[in-house]
This record gives sequence, C-alpha cells and structure tokens, in this order.
Amino acid sequence: MHPVYEIFEVLPNGVPQRMTVVTGLELAKSKLDKLACQTNNECFAKDAKTRQIVAHMNVPPMKRRSIKRIFVISYHEQAGLQRAALLRPHGYDVVSIVDNQAAKVVLSSGEPDDLFIVGRAAPEETRREIVAWLKAKYPRGKILALNPPHQKIPGADYNVKQKGFVCADARNAMRTGRTKRGW
Repeated sequence: MHPVYEIFEVLPNGVPQRMTVVTGLELAKSKLDKLACQTNNECFAKDAKTRQIVAHMNVPPMKRRSIKRIFVISYHEQAGLQRAALLRPHGYDVVSIVDNQAAKVVLSSGEPDDLFIVGRAAPEETRREIVAWLKAKYPRGKILALNPPHQKIPGADYNVKQKGFVCADARNAMRTGRTKRGW
C-alpha cells in the first residue's frame, strides 16, 4: 500500500492551503515540483498519516537563513518520527523519510539541508551507500551517522554510537561542528 501525501501552498497571509492529495512519494514529489514552478509561495508535501512534512520548495530566504534544516533518513518509521519530535521543539525544521530510495526522491530537488542524520537500523552497506550519495550530491552538507556499537560509517562527518537518539549530540554537532562525546 502506498502512502498518501497532501500538497500545500503557503498563501501570502501565512496560511497553508491544501492544493491536492496524491498517492505515492514519487507522484507527491512531482506534484510539488509542478506547484513550486507555478508560484513563488512556499510549498510543501506532508504525509497524510503521520502529518510529517516530507519536502519543502520555495522556502523564503529569511526563513531559510533563520531556521536550521535537518533531513532524517531512518529505516523504521517510528524512529524517524521520534527523532523529528525531539528536534522540532529546539527550533529545527525536520524532514523525516524512511529508506534510501525515498530520501533520494525527496532530495532530488537540490534544496540544501544543514544536517543529514542517517539512522542505525539498516545494514551497514545500505547506510554507507546513502552517505556516499549524500556526499556526492551535497558536498557542503554535514552528515551525522547514528551507529550501533563497534560500527563507524566512513564519509560521515559525525559518527555517534548510540542505544537511543541523543538530541543533545545532534544539537551540539549543529552548533559546534563536532559531537559532545567526540565520536
């Protein structure tokens, strides 16, 4: 079963207006791209079930400069939702996607993010592959890899060993360029 996505345009008065509802991430991305070409207003796609924003387009420059954007690639939906819920109250704009293919679809627009977080639940090779792809596509982007014990992902700017997601480590990496524990 394919997820359902809602496509929104933020009107000049700041109110988001739902423009359409589609099934499947690739169709949602296509509709969002088309809408973004037709307007200068901010547009976004939201997962109808989780209510999570999965893609932004036409983000106003002032908003873009004032809010740090984090793109979370998780391999279990609940883990991504939890990470997003932990980061948003600290002022971050968080997009959470499940699996590498979905991440590539959403990131194809080329809108830069400040930090990419790669979850720990996938096999090491899957995580290495997305880190390499992110480095090639976004050479200036920072990548935080959440790792099980005794694993490190080459190419990631930050490798954090964890049992659960540590919000302070991600905030510290965003602020200082290194993790609190030096991983």
